[in-house]
Amino acid sequence: GHHLLLSPGPQGTSDLWLLLLRSVDSIEKRVSGDSGTITLRCKDLRVLQLDIEGVEATLDIARSIEALSSLESVITSFPFFYRPKGLRLGDAWHFHPPERYYKRVARETNAWRLSEVNEDFSLCPSYPRAVIVPRSVDDDALARCARFRQGGRFPVLSYRHAPSGTVLLRSSQPLTGPQKRRCAEDEELLRAVLAGARPGAPGFILDTRSAQAAKQARVTGGGTEAKAAYPGWKRLHRPLER
Repeated sequence: GHHLLLSPGPQGTSDLWLLLLRSVDSIEKRVSGDSGTITLRCKDLRVLQLDIEGVEATLDIARSIEALSSLESVITSFPFFYRPKGLRLGDAWHFHPPERYYKRVARETNAWRLSEVNEDFSLCPSYPRAVIVPRSVDDDALARCARFRQGGRFPVLSYRHAPSGTVLLRSSQPLTGPQKRRCAEDEELLRAVLAGARPGAPGFILDTRSAQAAKQARVTGGGTEAKAAYPGWKRLHRPLER
């Protein structure tokens, strides 16, 4: 397995569960006589010391921990490696179809509609056939938005919080480039999102790149949404490791 269960013994009331790949930062091993000690320094600043009977057992456990805490290929990580009995892999798109989620959204508000503009996946190969978009934006405008976004990933609804009306959308970067190109339909779409929200509620564009990386993307045709073109929206950079 990819985790280590540590128990204080029969008298203990709880187990300490340690996910090796995520938690272990460094491993130290020492052997003396017919026993050994393994010291685990974790990324959350915990230090765990394991006293083990038998030199061979100590070395075997240390080798296993070292291997599992430094996996390089994502294919060997736990979600891909673990295959429980009875697991059946197949087409799971039908588990959460956009049509089903749209029915829930439609009961709460009429600000959104279900569009099949991507029915043949020609607009965006990584989006489903049906997407949820602002009702006031027609399919022709969506097609132009797709041409303005990398990979055709124009802004679509991912989640709506019913009590507050707050929505979460997803999209790729705009293709502004060095010329700082604009797209009227894309700007219209994001205005429609704010129009369907609470009066005066701001919008936030969460950019998962650093500000420097976003700026450099303009050189290769990418970029960010210009403040003047998207009033009411504020861009926040929250870099994710890539």
